[in-house]
Amino acid sequence: MSDTTDGTIKDPEDWTTGEEPATGAQLSYLQTLAREAGREVPENLTKAQASELIDELQGQSGRLSGDA
Repeated sequence: MSDTTDGTIKDPEDWTTGEEPATGAQLSYLQTLAREAGREVPENLTKAQASELIDELQGQSGRLSGDA
């Protein structure tokens, strides 16, 4: 059973807190990933937007594949 079918991972758009401002931890991690990917972090991200950007930048930086 995958994580998305057993309910342990929700789409950020479905989060009840998704529209709240991104957390300090999210923003800190985003800064690291953005620097590695040569990107800028947009201002005023929501938690959901930050999560989606983290997923995107992790793919670009190679952190999930162990290449970084």
